[in-house]
Amino acid sequence: MTGGSDRNREGGSPTLKSTGTRKKKGRGIIVLLVIAAVLAGGVYLYRDSIPVRLIERLTGSGKAVQPKVIYYCPMHPQYQSDKPGTCPICNMSLEKMEQEPAAGKDQAVKEATPKEAMPQGKRRILYYQDSMNPAYRSDKPGKAPDGMDLVPVYEEEGQAAEALPPGTVRINPQRQQLIGIQYGEVAKGPLSKTIHAVAKLAYDETRISRVQTRIDGWIEKVFVDFTGQLVKKGQPLISIYSPQLVSTQRELLLAGKSRDTFEGSQFKEASEGAVSLYQSTLERLRLWNISDAQIREIEKRGAPLNVLTLSSPATGFVVARNAYPGQRITPETEIYSIADLSTIWAMAEVYEYEVPLIRMGQPATMTLNYVPGKTYTGKVTYIYPDVDKTTRTLKVRIEFPNPDYLLKPDMYANVDIAVDFGSRISIPQEAVLDSGTEQIAFVALDNGYFEPRRIQLGPRVGDRYIVTAGLKPGDKVVTSGNFLIDSESQLKSALKGMGPGPAADKGTPPAPGGEAESPVPAAMAPMPSQPEDHSQHQVQPSGPGHADSGHAPGAPDHSAHGSDASGKTQGMQNMPGMEGMPGMNAPKARHSGHDVKTQPGGGTK
Repeated sequence: MTGGSDRNREGGSPTLKSTGTRKKKGRGIIVLLVIAAVLAGGVYLYRDSIPVRLIERLTGSGKAVQPKVIYYCPMHPQYQSDKPGTCPICNMSLEKMEQEPAAGKDQAVKEATPKEAMPQGKRRILYYQDSMNPAYRSDKPGKAPDGMDLVPVYEEEGQAAEALPPGTVRINPQRQQLIGIQYGEVAKGPLSKTIHAVAKLAYDETRISRVQTRIDGWIEKVFVDFTGQLVKKGQPLISIYSPQLVSTQRELLLAGKSRDTFEGSQFKEASEGAVSLYQSTLERLRLWNISDAQIREIEKRGAPLNVLTLSSPATGFVVARNAYPGQRITPETEIYSIADLSTIWAMAEVYEYEVPLIRMGQPATMTLNYVPGKTYTGKVTYIYPDVDKTTRTLKVRIEFPNPDYLLKPDMYANVDIAVDFGSRISIPQEAVLDSGTEQIAFVALDNGYFEPRRIQLGPRVGDRYIVTAGLKPGDKVVTSGNFLIDSESQLKSALKGMGPGPAADKGTPPAPGGEAESPVPAAMAPMPSQPEDHSQHQVQPSGPGHADSGHAPGAPDHSAHGSDASGKTQGMQNMPGMEGMPGMNAPKARHSGHDVKTQPGGGTK
């Protein structure tokens, strides 16, 4: 019994062994299932991001790169900074440059790099220069004295710039966009202008008739008895009794009878005398404005007319009346004034600078605010020679037909005078820079160059100027931003006239740290001082603290000190323009034997 038990303990039961093995296998399967589930869940969650990230790593097109914030000066776009602040050139506040986010690192680097810094192939760099001071040049990149980065100038650019006219500047496309450059075109075509003026209607002075008699008499009847009445030509106005007219009628009748009596007489002289008397009497009546019809009526009646009717000489309106029954009249009396309004004048007020554009016979149109929709057409008939001192305007007379008499004198009207210039060369008015003595327009050339061109202008037509010289059709001119271009052009011309800068002569690069040192002019350099000999001066005391035969005890010895005044005087002597000053060229005095008296407070005498 005991031996069997020992064997069972040593060898173990087969049933127990198989049960333990199965438990271990079950635990391993569970662990494997848990691991597989975790892996499957992770793959499910990141099934979309893994290929995308892998592709992004392989292609380099990962998360969008945030662009670097850049601040620039609106007046000097070439100055840029990564921090806000002020421009060192003009002290203006820097503005943030708006940039669009790049798709990747390479794209961001490409966009952040200006075109001038991109590889240029085999292009040869001549030198580096300051964009704001082209006279400053260097053979190495760096910074200019004004803090600006030096930009390279290539061989072809330098040769092209030297061949361009003086004052020509080059602006890269980025700066053109920043300063807002816009362009206009020089065009040739028909141009016309309309001069607008205010006019006042008036009578046609050539159509005003004044009614007077050539004999003395009295008015018997008045047929036109109020002012403003419309009368026709030949219409009776008044009837006149004149003793002188009655006697002349009798002479006419007697002369007519004598002519008839001696018509077939053998006395030729008597016959000719009767005919001559008749003709002279007839002519006298005609000179008194007696019509032939009235003369025939007198001869037909065989008796003189006691009153004679005076008729209207023209069709028109009575504008003045001085005729009343029983009134005595003389040749000096103006009985009626009649104006023909079938034609009316418009007196337009034109400014003096517009007068050279007006010519005789130019067409004109007229409208009235109180007659809407109706336009009258006329022409310029006269330009008056005097200018109104108050309004600085000139009167221009325009004649308009008025068949229906709707236009009345003293009405106000709007007048438009058409001016035709024909086919002319013109540019937009914004392209002209007028300094008062000359007119300049900037012509856009190839490769970003702008040339200042002196031009001659004609009159302004609307929003354009006529160009008489300096430009040709097809030229492209700057219409916006030309003031900034003009400033840079003048600065460049002035700096070129000053000659090359110091870096151009020596070819030395700027000093480390970004700032280039400029040489100090010789006139501003410190002047060496030469000491003067005061070793034998004697100081006489005039106050406490001084000895009789020298300085006070313990006082420092100044006998070997140099006088600072002498050095200053010598420096002033060497300064330009100081040679002629009194005392500048005087010889130096030796003070070894002078007595110097000391004043209280340390002064000398």
